[in-house]
Amino acid sequence: MTADRIDPPMVADERTMLRAYLDYHRATLALKCEGLTDDELRHRSMPPSTLTLLSLVRHLAEVERVWFRRVINREDLPLVWSADGDFQVAYDASESTRTEAFDAWRAEVSHARRIEREAPSLDITAPGRNGEDVSLRLVMLHLIHEYARHNGHADLLRQGVDGTVGV
Repeated sequence: MTADRIDPPMVADERTMLRAYLDYHRATLALKCEGLTDDELRHRSMPPSTLTLLSLVRHLAEVERVWFRRVINREDLPLVWSADGDFQVAYDASESTRTEAFDAWRAEVSHARRIEREAPSLDITAPGRNGEDVSLRLVMLHLIHEYARHNGHADLLRQGVDGTVGV
């Protein structure tokens, strides 16, 4: 799996900019996992934490699924790993594999891209978890934030596995 990461544009309209930054962070996560075995991807940062690179991929598959498919697209479908909505459950990747996690993540990213492309505007709204409407704009900003935060975790995790920094 080679992750092609393209720098976001310095000048663009809002939607292009949001799309580019979200894709940049998605590619960054993939790069941080590139070249590692399943066991290395399951390497824990520091016990008792169950946080691993593989668990971050699983977690972000859930995040993509919830915000784009369940909220914006209003699809009534179960979560991949956390049936009760507890996203931390996805962090237990002890039995997971690269193939399983990345297939689910790539599928959700593909759905998210399609939903975003087909939306007439960033201003479309849907009921969020607390009943308040959320816009596609908010969802995209939230996902950028979520990936950026977890890519920081991924930096530390990758360094703990093989010393690689700055990917």
